Amino acid sequence: MSSKAEEVAFDRLLVDRFKNGDQSAFDQMVTRYWDRIFSMVHQLLRNQQDAEEVTQDAFIRAHRGLANFRGDSAFSTWLYQIATNLARNRYWYWWRRKRDKSVSFDAPVSSENDMTLADIIPAEVETPDDIAVTQEFVTRIGQGMEKLSAKHREILVMRNIKNLSYEEIAGILAISVGTVKSRIARARESLRSKLGEDFRTS
Repeated sequence: MSSKAEEVAFDRLLVDRFKNGDQSAFDQMVTRYWDRIFSMVHQLLRNQQDAEEVTQDAFIRAHRGLANFRGDSAFSTWLYQIATNLARNRYWYWWRRKRDKSVSFDAPVSSENDMTLADIIPAEVETPDDIAVTQEFVTRIGQGMEKLSAKHREILVMRNIKNLSYEEIAGILAISVGTVKSRIARARESLRSKLGEDFRTS
């Protein structure tokens, strides 16, 4: 049995114990997943206090909802879904904080992956050499992200900032891998078009 399968099986055991009235089973779940949930939320929000509040809230909601948890998905996937939903309203702290720094056009947008500004800029507008990458430019990236639909913003954060796999994103959002890939493609195209509008109107 793989370690992943063992983890899922052990979680199922803890869920059953909790449903049978064993409160200590939930304490074990918190111990097992607190750091992982906090890490994911913190990477999305880039703010320790917000991440702590969202993580705490996620476990409170999980505790309330666990009696009705049917086990259609793994407990960890369900918990990540709760945390992701709670973090959605606070995602854009990362972009707002990023704006106060001047960045290189070819530098990674975040330390977790190697996507650069060059990867998401509309190539037909200007060549990288023609663009002075300044605070104003980074602001435009943030504004472009904020103009996206919630679904498109969310999936770009998961893929490009959190660096989750297609399979992980599919599990958390309860959609197929094919839908994940097409949504990412549409989100990137939408961002490029919005950035293109910004450049054309400036």
